[in-house]
This record gives sequence, C-alpha cells and structure tokens, in this order.
Amino acid sequence: MKVSVNWLRDYLPIALPASELAEKISRTAVEVEGQYQPKGNMKKVVIAKVLSVVPHPDSDHLVITQLDAGEDEPIQVVTGAPNVAEGQTVVLAKHGSVIGDNKKIRKGKLRGELSNGMIAALQELGFEDKVAPKDFEDGIWVFNDIDAADLQPGEDALTVLGLDDDVLETGITPNRADLFSMNGTAWEVAAILSEEPTLPTFELNETEEPTSDVIEATAPAELASKYAVRVVKNVTVKDSPLWLQRRLWTMGIRPISNIVDITNYMLLMYGQPMHAFDLNALPEAEVHVRRAHDKEAIKTLDGVAREASADDIVIASGDEALMFAGVMGGESTEVTHATTDIVLEGAIFEPKSIRHTARDQSLHSEASMRFERGVNVEDTFTALDHAAALVAELADGQVTAGRVVAQDYAYEAPVVDVSVDRVNHVLGTTITAAEIAAVFDRLFFDYEENDNVFSVTIPSRRWDITIAADLIEEIARLYGFDNLPATLPTGETTPGKLTPKQQLVRASRHALEGLGLNQAISYVLTTPEKADRFKLHEGEPIQLDYPMSQDRQQTRSSLLTGLLDDVAYNVARKQTDVALYEQGRVFVSDGDLTKRPQEIEHLAGVLSGNITERTWVQKAQAADFYVLKGIVEQLLKNYDFVEPVHFVANTVRADMHPGRTADIYVGNTLIGFVGQIHPMTAKEYRINETFAFELNLDEIIALPKHQGRYEAISRYPAVSRDLAILVDRDVPASRIEEAIQQAGGKHLHDIVIFDVYTGGNVPSDMKSVAFGLTFINAEQTMLDEETNQTVDHIAGALAEQFGAEIR
Repeated sequence: MKVSVNWLRDYLPIALPASELAEKISRTAVEVEGQYQPKGNMKKVVIAKVLSVVPHPDSDHLVITQLDAGEDEPIQVVTGAPNVAEGQTVVLAKHGSVIGDNKKIRKGKLRGELSNGMIAALQELGFEDKVAPKDFEDGIWVFNDIDAADLQPGEDALTVLGLDDDVLETGITPNRADLFSMNGTAWEVAAILSEEPTLPTFELNETEEPTSDVIEATAPAELASKYAVRVVKNVTVKDSPLWLQRRLWTMGIRPISNIVDITNYMLLMYGQPMHAFDLNALPEAEVHVRRAHDKEAIKTLDGVAREASADDIVIASGDEALMFAGVMGGESTEVTHATTDIVLEGAIFEPKSIRHTARDQSLHSEASMRFERGVNVEDTFTALDHAAALVAELADGQVTAGRVVAQDYAYEAPVVDVSVDRVNHVLGTTITAAEIAAVFDRLFFDYEENDNVFSVTIPSRRWDITIAADLIEEIARLYGFDNLPATLPTGETTPGKLTPKQQLVRASRHALEGLGLNQAISYVLTTPEKADRFKLHEGEPIQLDYPMSQDRQQTRSSLLTGLLDDVAYNVARKQTDVALYEQGRVFVSDGDLTKRPQEIEHLAGVLSGNITERTWVQKAQAADFYVLKGIVEQLLKNYDFVEPVHFVANTVRADMHPGRTADIYVGNTLIGFVGQIHPMTAKEYRINETFAFELNLDEIIALPKHQGRYEAISRYPAVSRDLAILVDRDVPASRIEEAIQQAGGKHLHDIVIFDVYTGGNVPSDMKSVAFGLTFINAEQTMLDEETNQTVDHIAGALAEQFGAEIR
C-alpha cells in the first residue's frame, strides 16, 4: 500500500525525515519496499494564468498563449492543447525547467513563433494514465475556479499538486490487514514513535425525512455480517476539490467525481470499501444481498458483461443483480453527472465468497483485497456516516435521517492473557512487567496486570491478535528486535550429506548436462487436453477447483507436455536447435478425492533441430532417434543395473511415432520410453521433427544396481574381432547383443554395432548386422586360438537362438 507522509502528519506530529520513518517501520512493523517523492528531480514548474489565446498564423492546430506566471512580463507559449482557454489557471513548465522522465524544457520557435515553455498535462509531470483524472486525458490540467481562487501565479505547482509529498510503499503481510488504511497505519506509527494519533472527526447533519421511508435493505448474516445504507438527496455530481484529488492520486487512485472519490477516500482512510448507487436507477426502492443465480448477467463498471456463478454474492434490487458485492459495482446504477440522489452502502461481506468472485471474474480490486483480508468491524458504520457527511459538504446534498441497517452485530473484544515469564522464556530476555506495560500503553491496548500476568483487551482494529504468541510478537517488535539477545543454537550437530535418491537425481542431471542438454523447469499445471498425454502410469490427472487460468487447470501426468511447450516457445522465436531435459514430479490419482494423489519422480528430455552446428570442417548433424537413444543408453549405463537394459518397439503409444518409438525395460520392469513425437502432435505444437524420452525415476531408484568398484586398466593388449551375421529382419539388434554378451565369456569387454544392411545380396526377409567385439584378459595376453574359440561359441549361440548365419 502507498502511504502519504503528508496525510500521516494530519494524525501525528512527525518531525523526522521520511527515510528515517521508513526505516523504523521496516524494523518494527512491515517492510517498506520503496520511498520516494513523486516530483523526483522536476523543477521550475509553476502556476500560471492564461491571459489570452490567439490562433497560430501558420498552423490550424496550434495556438499562441500569453501567461501570467508572476513575473514582470507575460510569458508566451505556443501549444497544441485542445482544451486551453483564456482565464484558465494551468501548470507552466518554464524555460530551463525539468519535468517527467527528466525531460528538459527550452525556449524555441514553433512554426516561426517564439515559445518560452510548455503548458503541462499531468502525464507530462509523471502521472500514470490510470491515475490522471479522466477529464484531462487528452489535454492540459486546468484548476477549477474554486481551487484557482486560492492560487497565485508563480507559485510552485509541484507543491500545489502534492508532488513534494513523501510516499512510502509498504509490503503488507496477510496478518496485518489493518495497515491497509491510513487510520490503521496511524495507530501503528504512533506506537513506533510513542505518540497518540488524532483520528479524523466529522459532523453529520440530517433532514427530518427517515431513510427507511426512501429505501429498504435486507441481508442474511451468512453473506454479510454487517450491512447498512444511507441516502443523500439533491447531490451535485462534479469534480472533487483539489485536496481530495491530491490525496487520491498520491495513493495511486484515479479521481472520478466527488461522489466516487468520497467512497475511495473512505476506503483509504478507514480501510472500509464502500459503494454508491444512483437511487433513481434502482429497479425497486430496495436493495438486498443474496447469492447469484447461476449464469446471471451483470455488466460491471469496466463495461464488461459478466456471468455470475452460484457461489458469488451480489447486491440486487427487485429481480435484477446490480453488482458483485465487495468486488466491483454495476453499470446500471453507476453514479453519473445526471445523478441527483444516491444510496451509500457500508458492509462486511463473507471473505471466502469475495475471494472466489475476484478470482473467478479476474477482478482483483482494492475493495476485494480488503474484504478478503478483513476490515475493522467497528468502523463500518462510522465510515458510512463520514461518507454521508462529506457528500453533504462537497456535493451540496441532504442526508436523510438515520441508517437502514439490514444486518449488525456487537463486537465483543477478546481478552488474551500473557505472563511475564512466558514472554521472557520465548524471547530469551529479562523484560520487566513495567516494560511490557509500556508496550501495551504505546499500542493503546487496555489491560489488567495481576501477579505478572497481563489480561489484554484486544481492540477491533487489531483482529490479527488472538493468542498469547501474538502479544509476545507485539512486545518483541516494539521492544526492538535488535535488543533481543543473540545466542548460538545448541544440540548435537551431524554432517549433512545427500540421500541415495538425491545422489542419483543429481548424477542424472550432471550426466544429461554433460551430454549437451540444458535443464528446463515447467509448470506442474496444464490444460485438460495436455494433462493426459504421454502417460506412463494408470490413473487420472487432478482437476483444480479454482485454477489460476484456463491453461493451468489440471496436474500433469508427464513432463513431456511442458518440455514441448518449451520447444514451441523457442521455435516461435527462431531458436530451432533445442536440447532440454527436466527432472520433476508427475501426479496421478485413482479417482478417490479423499486420498492424496501419487507424486512420482520423472526424468524427461527432448531434442529438436541440429545437435552440432555447421563449421568449416564438418556439416551440421541433425538430431534423430539414434542420437537420443545413445544419450539414454549412456544415462542408463551410468546407473549400472544388475539386470540388462533392453528396448522393445512400441507402435501404439499415444502421441509418439508408431515406427520410431521403443519402451525401455530393465529386466521385466518398464522404466520409460524413447522415440519421435508423432508428426500430428508436432504439428499441433507447431514444432519441427522432435525426439523425446521419459523415465520413471522412482522405478530406477528402486531397481537393484551394482556397487561402484574400481577396475585397474589391463596391462595386456585388447583383441578385436568383427562378426557379421544374417538374421531375420524382425529380430531386434538389442536381443542379439544380449545373446552375444551371455555367450562371450568373462573376457568380452565391449560390443559395438557398426553396420546394419538390407538390400542387394541379402534375402528380403533378412538383414545383415555386423558387430565389433573387443576382448581383454587382465591377467595375460589373449591368444588367437582362445579368441577364435570364443567367437565360434558366440556364433553357435546366435545360430541356435535366432537361426543366424555367419557371413
């Protein structure tokens, strides 16, 4: 929240600089995320009065103005402002001035006419478009006659506009919602500075006409614990006086009209959201709070037609829903310049419903933010009365007699006990009862003390305090966190280390990064269409009750959906060479919503485009199935499973290419798959030919593995043999490799497939596969006779198992 220090000085005598105040608040209450003066380094910006306006002789959209800026001679300024007129009081940036964005204003000629400055719009003084008053969106700022009467030409315009105010931006935590108001902030700063705040007062004059004769109101307690309305008649809707507009735009709220501005002023002052209806626009002379009908139509103040759900709270009149309660008003009863009679509403709505509506309708407003976190229940009707008094003062209205109260309850202040011993035990201090009493005095908490036990009555403005620990926190922060003793932790220490699971996950990441893949982190939530793709497990994804967006509705069943989104993101930006991996969890449920879903660790990767760039010595190498399979094989080899790894072709896995996909098994355990993304799926994602794998890390962790051991490099030379065989085309090379490994004996060190051939001189139902075999005997040099016998034994085993023929 933005806090105006000038406004805060209405409550308290603050003499210290804003930077020191900000530091005290940060050390004691909440973090001050920023502190600044809106004027920045602007200078030489003054109040001026327009003496004359004449057309420019050489332009149909420029005019020449003479301005009284408090100097001996008028200042001539050429301007294209569409709303400039004689007699206006405006803002003048003189020659040599500096305005917003560090823009320097110099005298010069425009179409041959001398211009000695610039008549400024608020946006040119650094105002954001969302804050600058709407009436002056396309033109210069003009003071109204009442405000102009108190201004003198040459007066510092930055001070007049409040731009020399110090603004603090506080990062308010959920438990300190009381600081979403100037009153609450004043109480807090008063406690920090050991001062007593002076809260605003008002005088409310009413007519003799009872409000109950004008309007009726009803509200069920489960929807609105407090609800009341007031009526103000014969109002004049116009611009607010400068002091009110200045307070609003300093706090980041755009001035609209005096009626709307007063409701926003109450929101900032009391933290109490309010709303004003045009009484004559109500369908009936009554308002009532109710649940919305499903798909009930409401057109909100932003001009958007929306559909309510049955969980929303609405304010209705007759059969028509007028607005989303506590979130945003409706267009049908909006206060306009034609409005003469208004209804002011003050309420406390059920927070969960407000939160649901704000999220469901994407309408997170200043009002909804406060209702969600809580408001001061004793200020609700006070703010309503204060608003009515201000409307009478600033809009010349007549307030009817009394409130129409539809729902109310009496606040019962809780009493929380805390002992001196407990405070010192928790804080490690030796604070005395007198020091604790002084803290409660600074907070203006009523209390009784008996045998070093304080019974503290909690005021309604501090609804966050409910237990003794809350009071101890209050004592600690006002006593001073810096004053608490520092101690080292006690107890036995143990060296930290990674668990076996953490070691395997980290080793997997290092291996994939060493093989050229970069880590990606994707959203756990995705669309219903993507949530069920590339599944390795039985079960269903989990649907969120209140998703953050349409693209984040269900939990993922696979990591590949997120990685393909990443590939698409890169390809859309002309980055077509992509190599990514992700390690994370997938979530599946058996449909029983009373049970927590399974969270399963997965590891996945994708390759798309080229894996090596073109250079003067080599051509670019495109990613393909075998490149990715090699990466996966190296990763699996690092795990050193006891059982063999083999790949089995899979032609039915959804969203994968039926001829270029294989399931991965360790023994009889399925641990994942590798292959090419189906061309239709790739087209849907708008990506090029892409290859992917996904592994179940939980299964991999559970499988038995060899213990890592060192083997000395043999002192004796290796012996190589090539073995080419003819075998049925449908026999996977991996099965042949397993058979060679089993038959090769203890000296067979390595097997490499270096050729696969089909075509001429080979029967159409056969293929030729050539293996390079490496033998090493660590104890002595292998003889040719021993090597040949082993190769013959391998050939016999292949002939027996697969009917293989030696070529």
